[in-house]
Amino acid sequence: MAASLLGPNIPEIVAASVIVLAVMLGSSLAVRARAREAASWRKQLGDLHELARRTLEIDLKNDPGQHLAELVRDIFALDAVVLFDADLHRTYQAGRWVHDPRELAQNVYHFGTSDDDRATGLGRRVLRLGAVPIGSLVVRGETSPLTNSAIASIIATTFDRYRAFASESQMESERRTEQLRTTVLDSLAHAYKTPLTAIRAASTGLTEMGRLSPPQAELVALIDEQAGVLNELTTRLLTTARLDAGEVALSSEPVGVRSLIDEVMSGLRDRLASMNVSIQLEDEELELCCDRSLMAALLTQYIDNACKYSIHGTTISIGVSRADAETVFSVHSLGPEIPRADRDRIFDRYYRSSASSHVAGTGVGLAVAKRAAQMHGGHVWVSSGESEGTTFFAAIPTSVLERS
Repeated sequence: MAASLLGPNIPEIVAASVIVLAVMLGSSLAVRARAREAASWRKQLGDLHELARRTLEIDLKNDPGQHLAELVRDIFALDAVVLFDADLHRTYQAGRWVHDPRELAQNVYHFGTSDDDRATGLGRRVLRLGAVPIGSLVVRGETSPLTNSAIASIIATTFDRYRAFASESQMESERRTEQLRTTVLDSLAHAYKTPLTAIRAASTGLTEMGRLSPPQAELVALIDEQAGVLNELTTRLLTTARLDAGEVALSSEPVGVRSLIDEVMSGLRDRLASMNVSIQLEDEELELCCDRSLMAALLTQYIDNACKYSIHGTTISIGVSRADAETVFSVHSLGPEIPRADRDRIFDRYYRSSASSHVAGTGVGLAVAKRAAQMHGGHVWVSSGESEGTTFFAAIPTSVLERS
């Protein structure tokens, strides 16, 4: 389950970081480089792309340090490489070193040394996540200072992915403990550090470049897109962490169902712009005693899911009706059938149905919807078929007492 959180989003985050680094290197060329330097930069950019791609293939069930050291040496044809992971207090070396590489790498970390010595061919970098040092990198061979910095960024991200994977695995076994809250929030912090750093780095590169060419404008658009993904991820993770930690108190008030739906659709207007939407209310004046923000989060997730998975040109149907003492919300769309075996688990945190593997997601949103319904004393379920489509339901008691 834990890998589902990391799989769809972290590759996107790493890809965004590498693209930003490419912008920075490209801007440097535009200002200073000559033809021969440009050829060298292109080669190094290709090598950076290869390193980023290969790191995504690493099995995070195992410590990636030694594999990373060997990858860097082989891809960049370096004489030697040594990495230091401060969290595990381990060093990993590839190639031959005359002096003790462990002491060298640890000194770089402890003294905060980041420099390039042309005489010895050594490049030293402190590995950082944002402003936090997590280790060090020392290389010996022919590379540029910017390339060394880019390598360090990719290694730091991979170390971070490994820690996040381990944290999520631990969280699964401690779901209902205080450790759950700590691990989720830790994952949240890890998820946003790298992209925000990349965005800041991009602004520096763009300032040097000045007027953007069409390809550069495309890169900027991609950066903006990844920033949006990051924002969505952090919001959902933070919401689910706060719900599970009991930090959200239910605040019930009479809410007009129609105005609630309009509010949610307004928040999703960009995503819904190309969609056909049908709303069926049993009663336009229907009211529900509920926590408006939590119900808005529930409906937002349902409608957002429908947008992601519905077949282009089909209609998304939003319905609300009364059944005994409950108000039942439904969101229907035509798209891939959710396998029967997945329907009970699809509301579990980080679980993603095999039918959704082609669409980027976190496996968090439906867990938020479920918890929001439970806090109202309600429940959620889904029905799905190849011909009839998929419908997500939420049944909420019409009159909700304050619950924890």
